[in-house]
Amino acid sequence: MSAEKTPSPTPEDGPARPGRRTPLIVAAVAIVAAIGITAAVGLGGGDDTSASDGSGSVAVVSGGDDSTKAATVLDRPFTKPGLVLTDTKGQKYDLRERTKGKPTLIYFGYTHCPDVCPMTMSNIAIARKQLPKADQDKLQVVFVTTDPERDTSAELAKWLPAAGDPSFTGLTGAFSTIQAGARQIGIGIDPPKKENGQVVSMHGAQVIAFSPTTDQGYVLYGEDTSVDDYAKDLPKLIKGENP
Repeated sequence: MSAEKTPSPTPEDGPARPGRRTPLIVAAVAIVAAIGITAAVGLGGGDDTSASDGSGSVAVVSGGDDSTKAATVLDRPFTKPGLVLTDTKGQKYDLRERTKGKPTLIYFGYTHCPDVCPMTMSNIAIARKQLPKADQDKLQVVFVTTDPERDTSAELAKWLPAAGDPSFTGLTGAFSTIQAGARQIGIGIDPPKKENGQVVSMHGAQVIAFSPTTDQGYVLYGEDTSVDDYAKDLPKLIKGENP
């Protein structure tokens, strides 16, 4: 990835793939799935508390036997972050209030990302169009920038329809607020920094699905999730069912 540098591997992270950052939770989920057990996966920092309390420090995931599934269902789902940010129209957007009782996909990324962010938005958009119109209208897709200095409301309003779909919600605001909200659902974000003349934004690449019946984040998708994966799972997610 030209704008997302790969950090030096640490014992916690395991080996990193060349040119691409492997989010900690995704790597951990792959290990859990491989051995087929339920385990506590540390998401970095904080006390060893349940993800459902909003701390985002621990998520419990089930491995299961079907390694072909893109979705990872969390035994202890995440509480939706209490984020109040600014949307593409420059208006205040309360995430919990505006998405309450609605099937919601949340993704943290940035508009200058060369590959993973636009591909993720595109895959979801294509899969969404395969749904009946009524279900398309129910689904909420929220893109929260990890690079708010460059990703203004106007920039998000221009980028999201091209990368994904005009129905998607783009949010920006103070970096510290965004970072804290991401941490609540186990997604790590580093402050953008300049390297070799480029602004680098390091962030986890997970999509978290929130149930319309509980408003809890109970399903996780990694960066390699395909259009077909989303198309297969979205009808169930919209009903609040496990994929």
